[in-house]
Amino acid sequence: MFFFGAHSWRGESGRRYRFKCVLTKGGLPPGGQGGIYIFVRRRWAFFMEVLYVGKAHDLRSRLLGHEKWGRAYWYYGATERYVLGPIRDEADRRRIETDLIRSLKPRMNDVEIPQAKAAAPKRTAAAARAFDMSALLGQRSQRAA
Repeated sequence: MFFFGAHSWRGESGRRYRFKCVLTKGGLPPGGQGGIYIFVRRRWAFFMEVLYVGKAHDLRSRLLGHEKWGRAYWYYGATERYVLGPIRDEADRRRIETDLIRSLKPRMNDVEIPQAKAAAPKRTAAAARAFDMSALLGQRSQRAA
């Protein structure tokens, strides 16, 4: 299948993750396998917008009864689900999910994942003078000349 085959997404770390498209119950992995899943909205032929990224201990049961699939399908127009698995370790699932959420920024993921904040750039003296409104208003600056 050309359209509904495997697809890969890149995480914030730069690592690629290759997912398999799941359109029917038969395509779901067997019960008891954990992994990562993505809800996707296909726009045009090849451009896919990621709507939701999640992890599950049991992918089959999670995807068959997911509470956000109805909203993704009816409200956001989700067309496909993609699965990455099996991933047995919970720590690996959490790391991969976080990496993908930070890079893809899906609109249905409610929780913000904290990142290390960079220091705010400091204004230079020239920039401070450029934004001094007193010169525009015809008033003398309060600074010592």
